[in-house]
Amino acid sequence: MLITHRAAVLGDPIEHSLSPAIHNAGYAAAGLTQWEYSRIRCNAEELPGVVGSADESFRGFSVTMPGKFAALEFADVSSERAKLIGSANTLVRQGSGWFADNTDCDGVLGALAEIGVTELPNGRAVLVGAGGTARPALWALAKLGMKHVSVVARSERVYALEPLAAALGIEFVWVKFSAPNLHDIAGASDVLVSTVPSAALESVYTFLARAPKILDVIYNPWPTPLVKAAKDRGAEAVGGLSMLLHQAVGQFEQFTGRRPDVDSMRQALPM
Repeated sequence: MLITHRAAVLGDPIEHSLSPAIHNAGYAAAGLTQWEYSRIRCNAEELPGVVGSADESFRGFSVTMPGKFAALEFADVSSERAKLIGSANTLVRQGSGWFADNTDCDGVLGALAEIGVTELPNGRAVLVGAGGTARPALWALAKLGMKHVSVVARSERVYALEPLAAALGIEFVWVKFSAPNLHDIAGASDVLVSTVPSAALESVYTFLARAPKILDVIYNPWPTPLVKAAKDRGAEAVGGLSMLLHQAVGQFEQFTGRRPDVDSMRQALPM
């Protein structure tokens, strides 16, 4: 079959990306036999050249680190949420230009929906970490109606989130890893989202596991110590593979203009 429509994931390293398996499963289920999704090794400096020189068959690009900031800067037009967050994981061809979005937001929302978190007006959340993934997570929590978020982080780098929190109408509180009431804060929350490697939580994961519902964006290895401890306490938890799936669903829709068979895409993952 002649391939007439293409998409690809850009990143460095990229060899172990699961995105081709997810997207190609979606194409197959939708009967999009002329679509193909691949990997392209590409760092931030190379991104403008790679995307700018892509032929007309390329309809979109998924962007992983280290290119998410470069993707937003490269785009001709950007979604409001990508602008707010300050990075983009999605580039979609629009006419002669490129549109940037951040479907990591959809990834967080979709993963949380799997554990019954779909609406929490005036709810309380705990966000662990203040790096790149924390920003779309904060956006998603605001979308769910959260008004109070405790951000657990080690350093004053956490204050880089403050302008975003203010723009989203969220009350922002920094909680240090050493806080003596960390277990109480987690236990009083409606949901906890962790965006940091498991090793970073070695001294505190048992405290954080008191949250009733948890999204841990890590998926290898799985389950993480945080998730195992939470489930041992009877909590509901979901991991990074679900987030990866749902951000891909958002990209699929923008690339193809069609709603995918989510179950077919899910079956392509090692869940």
